[in-house]
Amino acid sequence: MGSRLELLAPAGIPAVKPGDDLGAIIATALDAEGLRLQSGDVRVVAQKIVSKAEGRLVDLASVTPSARANEVAQETGKDARIVEIILSESVRVVRTRRDLVIVEHRLGLVMANAGVDQSNVTQDGTEQALLLPRDPDASARALRDALSRRYAGKLAVIINDSVGRAWRRGTVGIAIGAAGLPSLADLRGMPDMFGRPLRTSIVGLADEIAAAASLLMGQADEARPVVIVRGLDVSGEDLPAAALVRPQEEDLFR
Repeated sequence: MGSRLELLAPAGIPAVKPGDDLGAIIATALDAEGLRLQSGDVRVVAQKIVSKAEGRLVDLASVTPSARANEVAQETGKDARIVEIILSESVRVVRTRRDLVIVEHRLGLVMANAGVDQSNVTQDGTEQALLLPRDPDASARALRDALSRRYAGKLAVIINDSVGRAWRRGTVGIAIGAAGLPSLADLRGMPDMFGRPLRTSIVGLADEIAAAASLLMGQADEARPVVIVRGLDVSGEDLPAAALVRPQEEDLFR
């Protein structure tokens, strides 16, 4: 693995709409800046534009809150329609407080508000909420395949999202979808600097790449939802982001 890492965030990504071809949009933005994907590049794409392209928008006017949604809305002060959407995307509620619902998402992720978001979502005269992709790993594979048809060599794609952490303040980027790389890098058995074999070291490679890309993507009006990560060795067995979710039998806090 080299000692130099490049992160490139092309401008010119337009507002994405349902049905848009993300592969074509990304290629156009790269061409405009004279960039070309190289073998080994990792393309990190913000969850929000993937969800928009896949039409994962819900019109709040179409939502009828259940009794449970109304109960949680009373506890948290949140819009009962938003709570209903959160519950529909979740398998259980972990904890609530004012303006916050921590849930276990149907994808296995424990996160705030099931990833349901209204920031940077064009309303077009209606109140809308954006959901996570139905299958982020499948979305990553489809985008990887689309880009591979345009560019030669091995390419990888990560779909990232920002989440909070139970014991630390602030959000970080994590991989919720991945294709073309091992999301986990198992280093067990490799020697340390003194020849001792590593016994427990398993690196969340896709999460670390997603977090690095988030530094350029930003959280507000940066409008840089696509980042090329270049210079990493991401060879190895293709392992999806779903592998990053800790199995229940290994969870010491559930």
